[in-house]
Amino acid sequence: GTESKHRRLGGDLKTRSIELGSAAAGSPLTSVLPASTTGKKSIVLSGETRKELAKQAKVTKEERRAQIDERHKYLISRLANGIGLSEQQVEEAIVSDDKFQLIEQFFAPSGLKKMLFFYQDVLQEKSNASLRSDGSMDSLLQKKLFITMGSTEGFTGTCAFFLRTSDKVITASNVSQEVNFGVFDCMNGNILQGLEFFLSQVMVPALKSQQNWGAVKEGLRNSQVQDFLYSVDKFVDVLSSSRQNIEDKIQLTKVDIDIYVSNLQNPSDYITAGEKLLRQREH
Repeated sequence: GTESKHRRLGGDLKTRSIELGSAAAGSPLTSVLPASTTGKKSIVLSGETRKELAKQAKVTKEERRAQIDERHKYLISRLANGIGLSEQQVEEAIVSDDKFQLIEQFFAPSGLKKMLFFYQDVLQEKSNASLRSDGSMDSLLQKKLFITMGSTEGFTGTCAFFLRTSDKVITASNVSQEVNFGVFDCMNGNILQGLEFFLSQVMVPALKSQQNWGAVKEGLRNSQVQDFLYSVDKFVDVLSSSRQNIEDKIQLTKVDIDIYVSNLQNPSDYITAGEKLLRQREH
């Protein structure tokens, strides 16, 4: 009947729980993922599971490596030169990245207009970390190159970017003409200073030296071009001024007021104490 069916189901679940518990207890612990703040239990990975995951990751990386062609090699070369890594380091980072498929979307006709790479410190677990008493693992900051859309990770280091100039499919023969490359440095998370440097030292000089402005005739002598360059210069000036105002923030100092307010008894005492505090602040 229904009751006996429930008893059998409960017994099966209990038996499975015991089997799972025995299997976990009989396997060496090689990694424990810390419990989340929501109270979920830590996930225990056995040595065999770790080996299988590593094997799958290796296969995936080799499949991606086999897809690398001259277009990828162009990106890798620019990244290596712009960031200061070897091409082998850049290639390894790319084939290991879970957003690898975005590169193909960038190459596709009418594809992604931008491809961003962040190179900055990220929190990573030590490969030889030992479990601490709280069940978590030792971790450290390491520099890592990774693909990003720029909307989910905080930007604290160096951003290397590729921009498309048209909707054409990106091929090995046109990648150097259709894709622009640049580096935006934001060391220590100082984005305003990095943007100011990029505009004033890279973009503005490049714009002012450009002779061909497409359909706009007369080049730099054209009034529209001159107005545009004037607006860019003004924006850089405003950006610089804003950055300096933020950096020159007010520093408040701690003032010990107990000696002034400990024995106040009447209104005149309050006035006297206020005058003393003002004189101390002025000094």
